[in-house]
Amino acid sequence: MPELPEVEVVRRGLERWVAGRTVGEVDVLHPRAVRRHLAGGADFAARLGGVRLGTAMRRGKYLWVPLDDAATSLLGHLGMSGQLLVQPEGAPDEKHLRIRIRFDDAVGTELRFVDQRTFGGLSLHENTADGLPDIIAHIARDPLDPAFDEAAFHTALRLRRTTVKRALLDQSLISGVGNIYADEALWRARLHYDRPTATLTRPKSAELLGHVCDVMNAALAQGGTSFDSLYVNVNGESGYFDRSLDAYGREDQPCNRCGTPMRRRAWMNRSSYFCPRCQRPPRA
Repeated sequence: MPELPEVEVVRRGLERWVAGRTVGEVDVLHPRAVRRHLAGGADFAARLGGVRLGTAMRRGKYLWVPLDDAATSLLGHLGMSGQLLVQPEGAPDEKHLRIRIRFDDAVGTELRFVDQRTFGGLSLHENTADGLPDIIAHIARDPLDPAFDEAAFHTALRLRRTTVKRALLDQSLISGVGNIYADEALWRARLHYDRPTATLTRPKSAELLGHVCDVMNAALAQGGTSFDSLYVNVNGESGYFDRSLDAYGREDQPCNRCGTPMRRRAWMNRSSYFCPRCQRPPRA
C-alpha cells in the first residue's frame, strides 16, 4: 500500500488538476471500486454529479476531496494498486479502469480511478466537525502535520507494551508510516525492529521521529517509492526513491554504514530488513 510520500504526491496532483472543478458525469465500471460506498454505484454517481470539488487533503495514507457542501467528502483508498490519473478526454481506457469522472468544463481532462487488484476504491462520507471523513476520524496525525503533538507521541510510545516497529505502523499512534519507511527510519536510528518501546529514552524516541520525518521528506522530494508500475502520480509517472533506500529490499547487500550484509526476517506477514551489526536485536 502506498505510504505517506506516495499519497502526498497524488494529493498535490489532484490539488493542481482537479480542485475547483465541477463534476459532470460519473461512470462506475466495476462494483468493487465503490464497495465502501454502501448505497452502491448508482447512488455514488448520482450524488457526485454536479458538485464542485474542493482542495484535496490528506492524513497519513488517507486522501480525500471535500465537496462544495462542506459536509461531505470524496474519499480515495488506493489499496495495493489504486491509481488516480488525470487523462485527456478521449484517451484510450486503461485495462483496469474502474471509475471515470468527467467534468463540466472545457479543460479537456478527466479523472480516472484505475486499480488492477481492486483492493482500493472511492466512496462518499459525511465529515466530522474537524473536516475529516467520519470513517477515518480515528486516524492519528502524521509527523509532517504541523499540528502533530511530539510530546504526546513520545509519552504514548513509552507507555505502549509493544515493539518499536509495531508502534510505527500503528495508525492510531502515528499515521502515514508503512513497512518501507519504518525500516528506513529504524536503520537510520540504529534500532532493531523488535526493540521494546518501553526501553526507548526520550532523546532516542525524538531521534527516531526525526529520522521518520527526514526519510519521508526525502522520498517526497523524489516522487515516492515505486518498485513496479502500480504506484504512479496523477500524470502516470513513477517515483524513484527506491534508488536511495538504505534498508528495505537490500537483503544480502552490504550495509551502507558498516558493510555487513543486510538481513531480511519475516515479520507480521511482511518482511523486515536490518543490519545485524548496526541494529542489534534486544536481549531476551
